[in-house]
Amino acid sequence: MTGIRKVLAAVFVGLALALFAAAPAAAQAAQAAPAAQADKLKLAVAGDGAQGVTIQASYADGRRLEQVVRLVLTGTGPDGQRIGPVQLEPQPEGHGFYSSGPVLSTGTWKVTVKSPAPLQSEATATVQAKAAQSPPAPEPVAVTKRADDGAGAGWWPFAAAGLVLVAAAMGVAMLFGRRRAT
Repeated sequence: MTGIRKVLAAVFVGLALALFAAAPAAAQAAQAAPAAQADKLKLAVAGDGAQGVTIQASYADGRRLEQVVRLVLTGTGPDGQRIGPVQLEPQPEGHGFYSSGPVLSTGTWKVTVKSPAPLQSEATATVQAKAAQSPPAPEPVAVTKRADDGAGAGWWPFAAAGLVLVAAAMGVAMLFGRRRAT
């Protein structure tokens, strides 16, 4: 019986050692899958309505990008014009928001934005660049004089007269109120 106990104890110890050795490898594999997905960026590239490009960067799983990433813009425009590489800087509008500023000439451009490792990604979009427009000039406002040419004093005399009447009424009430009490 002691021999069977020794064999069973050895089998249990062997199984326990195998499980403890496999546990860190399983934990690393479980962490590697989300980390691999987190290493990919989703880049949404669009025109800014004038002569620039805007980029919204987020993780592939939809989480906000909390760190600064080096994004590089290149593009091909009308008549074979080329631009880039232009390094994009993060903008204060929000996490993961980048803008190129006015770097494109008027026309249709095919732009590509790339981010280097470890958050490697690439996105291409067609952007319509338009000349910057200024706001329309304000229309002139006609200034006219009043019909009475300022002869009327307005509502001030009426307000002053009303205050005088109220003060007089209060004074009279105080005088008659004191005489009755004596």
